Amino acid sequence: MELQYYGGNCLKISTKKATIIVDDNLAELGQKSITKPENISLFTAAHGEPAAVAALTIDQPGEYEVSNISVMGVAARAHIDVEGQANATIYRLLADDFRLCVLGHVYPELSDEQLEVIGTIDVLIIPVGGNGYTLDGIGAQKIIKKIDPKLIIPTHYADNSLNYPVPQQPLEEALKNLAMEAHQTVPKLKLKPADLTDAAQLIVLERQ
Repeated sequence: MELQYYGGNCLKISTKKATIIVDDNLAELGQKSITKPENISLFTAAHGEPAAVAALTIDQPGEYEVSNISVMGVAARAHIDVEGQANATIYRLLADDFRLCVLGHVYPELSDEQLEVIGTIDVLIIPVGGNGYTLDGIGAQKIIKKIDPKLIIPTHYADNSLNYPVPQQPLEEALKNLAMEAHQTVPKLKLKPADLTDAAQLIVLERQ
């Protein structure tokens, strides 16, 4: 499995059987959409249509099976929701013997029921830009402690090439509040079982 980061919450997850594109709202942020017609597209919140219509788009809670990939979408309160609303979707992916969780812009309080469905996670993909729009380092730290992943990949932090609707915190500031340092910074993460250690590690993916 390979992971690449394209800014915002957008990642490309390449498995043996398929390619998953997460939160491709790049056109709204001033960049070019990366979705291809053969891709599987995941959205954690309301979205516009990317330039290409994916082979399959998943944008709501539920259970899905496609190309040897198991997808579980879990309803969640979005960061900007009022109490009682649940306009975000957390995804748990099982692919290539790895367990991934794509968090999205959620409120930093997950219920026991949500945590039970999410279960054991190898890789957590989590926004950290804060400023009232999404999780900041402190909120992210709270969720990381509850999910207890092996690898943590931060997303949605300040980037001068992106037109965020709300200015986002620099990654350095978010990591300081998160009380973590980057284990490594790489252009592409090629996941191997040996990458999963007992101690949680934070991996920064360079934007493509």
